[in-house]
This record gives sequence, C-alpha cells and structure tokens, in this order.
Amino acid sequence: MSYSMSQACLPVCEIGLNALIGVLDKATAHAAAKKVDPAVLLGWRLAPDMFALARQVQIVTDQAKNGLSRLAGVEAPKYEDNETSIEALKARLTKTVAYIKTLDAKAIDASTERDITFPIGPKQARMKGADYLHHYVLPNFYFHMSAAYGIVRAFGADVGKRDFLGVMPITMV
Repeated sequence: MSYSMSQACLPVCEIGLNALIGVLDKATAHAAAKKVDPAVLLGWRLAPDMFALARQVQIVTDQAKNGLSRLAGVEAPKYEDNETSIEALKARLTKTVAYIKTLDAKAIDASTERDITFPIGPKQARMKGADYLHHYVLPNFYFHMSAAYGIVRAFGADVGKRDFLGVMPITMV
C-alpha cells in the first residue's frame, strides 16, 4: 500500500491544531499564575516584523482549512479573523479540526497531479497538488505553528517539544 496525500496531511493538521490548543491552555494557566491578563498574550510576537500570536494562530488554521480544501476540490469556510481572546482562538482551532475531518480523503488523494491555484499576496500561483502540499501548505503550517509555540514559550509558559508534537499515533516498544 502506498502512502497517500491524505495520509500526509489530514493527521498532521489534526494533531498540530490540537497540540496548539494544549499550548494555548498552558499559556492561559501561566498568565493566571503570573496574574497577567491572557489577552496581553494575543499581541505578543517574537520579533517586531513578525505577526503576533493571534495572527499566527489564524494563519495556522487558514493553512489547514484552505490548503486541504483546495486539495479536496471544495470551497473552504471563511473565518472573520476577529478573535480577541485565547478562548476564541481555541474555538477557531477546534472548529478547524472539526472541518478538516469532513474533507474527503479520496478527493485529496486524487489531487496529486491536479493544478492547484492559490493566492500569494495580491497574485495567484499554481502548483501541482503534491508540490502544493509538500512545498507550500505543510511548510507554512509548521512555520506559523512554530511561531505561535515560540511566542507562548517566550511569554514564559512551561511548554516543551512534547507540547508542540501533540498526541501522536505511536506505540512504545
């Protein structure tokens, strides 16, 4: 049995988004312990020219829902990008996990050689499905997920590699 496009992306996004919920939970607990309004964290960033936490989480969810929808050949739901709390960001992550679970794995698998057109800034780009997944969607997903994790870590929350990796389908031997 060969490894499929859907196997390369659906579990990755589900596990990653759920892991990010756990990271945000730890950020909320840290803020409470330090008596800091958790809303302060929404504006934290790793560098002045990088997006703040709220935008990083929004982009992670957009990469998952938009990228996988394009591969499945369906229209992605539109989100408002108006989250003003950690709880709202967690709800967005949860909503995205629920959505990607509805995508047709066979449609994603069939997209390997199909042209995928997608926006990059004000322009449109085109790639074959396999290249789009492996060279655009997944790298961007991990980049913004890593940035969100890094912001929470820089905020002082006790998060580590296992928090970033999430619950993986492994068997200990």
